[in-house]
Amino acid sequence: MFSFINYRLGLFLAIRQVRRASLWTNALIIVVMTLTFLNLVVVSGILVGLIQGAVDAVKVEYTSDIFISTLKGENYIENSPDVISILDKDSRIEAFSPRYLQSARLEADYKLQHEDKENKNAISASVAGINPIAEDNVSGISDILIEGSYLEPGDYDQVLLGSYLTKQYFPIESSVFNTLDNVSAGTKIRMTINGNVREVIVKGITKSKVDETNMRVYMNDTQLRTLIGRDDYNVNEIAIKLKPGINPDNFRDSLVAQGIGQVARVQTFVDAEPKFIKDMITTFSILGNIFSSLGLIVAAITIFIVIFINAITRRKFIGILKGIGISGRAIELSYIFQSVFYAIIGSALGLAIVYGGLVPYLDAHPINFPFSDGILVAPIMSSLLRLSLLVVSTIIAGYLPARMIVRKNTLDSILGRN
Repeated sequence: MFSFINYRLGLFLAIRQVRRASLWTNALIIVVMTLTFLNLVVVSGILVGLIQGAVDAVKVEYTSDIFISTLKGENYIENSPDVISILDKDSRIEAFSPRYLQSARLEADYKLQHEDKENKNAISASVAGINPIAEDNVSGISDILIEGSYLEPGDYDQVLLGSYLTKQYFPIESSVFNTLDNVSAGTKIRMTINGNVREVIVKGITKSKVDETNMRVYMNDTQLRTLIGRDDYNVNEIAIKLKPGINPDNFRDSLVAQGIGQVARVQTFVDAEPKFIKDMITTFSILGNIFSSLGLIVAAITIFIVIFINAITRRKFIGILKGIGISGRAIELSYIFQSVFYAIIGSALGLAIVYGGLVPYLDAHPINFPFSDGILVAPIMSSLLRLSLLVVSTIIAGYLPARMIVRKNTLDSILGRN
């Protein structure tokens, strides 16, 4: 058993040994502990943040906090004006954007084609009719323009194209997915919607890491409503941005209670996440835990080797301590205290680096991955759990070699015999 006197002696010996150890030795062990902690937190945090960045982008640029869409089998949200009236009166809403959706055929270079030949520079796409001001207040779509300028409320026969619809920004060769060639801001294209043919000007091109945004054509809702004959003002989807502090789940439930759930599907941004995104988050979390576990094992082995070598080189000293009456338990405790010291100091530096540097930096400057702006996801409770695992594994790694040396015969240790 470890008595109180053993704890005091063990702490005294640990402090004495740390003070007498080489500065470089202490620094090296602390650096190893810091890097191990960073490996535990950052690797899994970046892997999860890779997907979380995509989820956040979908929330900001497409679904917002609450997403109202058509019921299965319906072509639009019935009684949309009544739904919009309810939203207009709700003080919890910061902004919302109703959207009309309709499929269309787009053609470029159509003036160069013979009338008897099919235009090969043509694609099918979804056209979203929006109120430019309302949409920008919700999704900030004007911020993702890479060419041209944003729509104005009075713009007629002008559209925004998603980058996936142009070969210039999405140079893919596929028989399944086509893009428009020779199209940029200012180009005229021909658009056929519901049998109506219009010549429209590409006013701007948007580029996002959200597929729904990249694959859409945006135009003023007033013109699209006329082209598709939507005189009833029934829309296809509504994105709602809530004021800070409003709980999306509670807001969703209140809309359902007001009867909106009977004419439309009401979802929070979490509800609207595709299943494959949720599966990817789980998968990357598992991968992060696997990599972190490997780092934990490496750290434990490192501490074991350091303590073992330290104990071997101080074997004679340990024998003398035992010879003058210092218990083996106190000596073992001294090495445990040393291990805890290195683990806590290294982890504290790791916490400072993560929350004082990496998290705020990556929030402000996300990693530019191909399909998302990656951030570092590091919940404080998860980090503290990893810190605890590191300390426990370090204690075990420090105790085992000390126990092996202390169990040696006292006289053999003093005389250096095997």
